[in-house]
Amino acid sequence: MQKTCVIIPCYNEGFRFDIEAYHEFLKSHQELDLCFVNDGSSDNTISILKKLEADFTHVSVINLDKNLGKAEAIRFAVEKTDKNTYQYIGYLDADLSTSLDEMLRLTSFYSETTKFIIGSRIKTLNSSIDRSPIRHIFGRGLATVVNIFILDLPIYDTQCGAKLIETSLAKEIFNAPFKSKWLFDIELLLRTIKLKGIDFCYQAVLEVPLKKWHDQGNSRITTLDLINVPIDLSKIYFQYRK
Repeated sequence: MQKTCVIIPCYNEGFRFDIEAYHEFLKSHQELDLCFVNDGSSDNTISILKKLEADFTHVSVINLDKNLGKAEAIRFAVEKTDKNTYQYIGYLDADLSTSLDEMLRLTSFYSETTKFIIGSRIKTLNSSIDRSPIRHIFGRGLATVVNIFILDLPIYDTQCGAKLIETSLAKEIFNAPFKSKWLFDIELLLRTIKLKGIDFCYQAVLEVPLKKWHDQGNSRITTLDLINVPIDLSKIYFQYRK
């Protein structure tokens, strides 16, 4: 059975990296290989990651000399991933807002037809979704704009940091640089639509509500990034419009 590779980009994570959570999961689970990308960190991130790599055979580390940003760091790792080893490639935020257990749960939704699995922060009766009101309001506003004007696909939460993509599809949609370093998830979906068609997406893209997601704070998104959101959306619109 082919395995799943989960890519975790890291930039100056030393002060908040939950080494115990990673250790506990990795000791108990071999189902996921973790590929950490040190994205040009200037702190002790690389030493933490190298220690994990030394302790566990299903951990690998890619060290980038220069900070590329989340989108390009993940893209670099996808291009390096062996397509013959992994059936799916995923990515996850290093702060574990989405836990490794939740990521593993998402793999239970693999099927013959499912090619793109999206974790979704939908607050339901039986879920524990801890998200700041401001981030929630901003996220809902962004999702509404994206769904109406750009994506034309009813995705509730494009920006959740937990995704799993069949490797052959991932290799296709990660093959070129992104226009936005934070909104690249939207670009991935637009590339899928462009390559495979909207009907494929309705069949192959699956949005799965998370049971647990906790905002860890210390977001990497700066005020400038937020100001640039309309600019990035415009770039994406004109790049991928029909």
